[in-house]
Amino acid sequence: MFKSKLLALCVASMVIATSCGGDKHKEDETNNDNVVDTDTAKTAVLNVGGELFSVPSPIQTAMLIQKSGVAYDKSILNISNKANAYTNDFLRSLNLGIYGADLGYVSMYNQTQDAIGYLAAVKQLADKLGVSAAFDTGTMKRIETNIANKDSMLVLVGIAYRASDKYLKTNKRTEISSLILAGGWIESMHFSVSAYKAKATDEVKFRIAEQKQALGSIIKLLASNTAPEATELGKQLSELSKIYDSIQFKYTFVEPTTDSIKKMTYINSTNEVIVSKEQIDQISAKISEIRTKITNVQS
Repeated sequence: MFKSKLLALCVASMVIATSCGGDKHKEDETNNDNVVDTDTAKTAVLNVGGELFSVPSPIQTAMLIQKSGVAYDKSILNISNKANAYTNDFLRSLNLGIYGADLGYVSMYNQTQDAIGYLAAVKQLADKLGVSAAFDTGTMKRIETNIANKDSMLVLVGIAYRASDKYLKTNKRTEISSLILAGGWIESMHFSVSAYKAKATDEVKFRIAEQKQALGSIIKLLASNTAPEATELGKQLSELSKIYDSIQFKYTFVEPTTDSIKKMTYINSTNEVIVSKEQIDQISAKISEIRTKITNVQS
């Protein structure tokens, strides 16, 4: 039971960081113990005060990095034994999002041994934030049943999503879920810039550049949190946003073509991102500065 509870708690962080919003379709999926595709790699939508905010999943980024051929690099992760150093809910929430993203990263690379440390870190932070109260015995049993599945981490996210999302909404803890979401996004950006330094692919470059809209969502989410620490984080992210203002996207319309035999229509238009190495370097430096302030605190 301890093992299944630990996994449930770790998934809570991944869920909140990747799936804070949802619809009836996702809820129905989590009712099926044999879920395979949980849509956890798709963009999350968070509804706050009637306004929708769209943020890509950290798992989505980890999948892209793995597919681009970049090797696993444990050194880019937040050290898993630092959870005790985060002594307030602001840092705990942000680092729960970061550890959740790290867990998704190690899972994508099948690093089971490393995952153990991140499971423990997530459990510790989730307990202190009260996220663990989201899970009941039924949820635990379903997690235990799916634990042997080769895609178990994605399955677990799908199963746990409904419970954790409902818990945070019911208890009106939007400020916690927003910070966890921000932490997950910051860590996924850290993954992207680190991967680009290791292997400069167009796919990763585009992923970094296209985060302008997601960054705007994060800044708006944090604006509703009046705590001084959240205000300072919002200021730092706004400075990052100014760097993004100089990145250009070029859309070229090309007439779609239709294959009447196959009854298929093909979209031929293209999106091109115009971003320089200097801009990527500036984004990388700012992300590193923000992340360091969040993760590197004295215990």
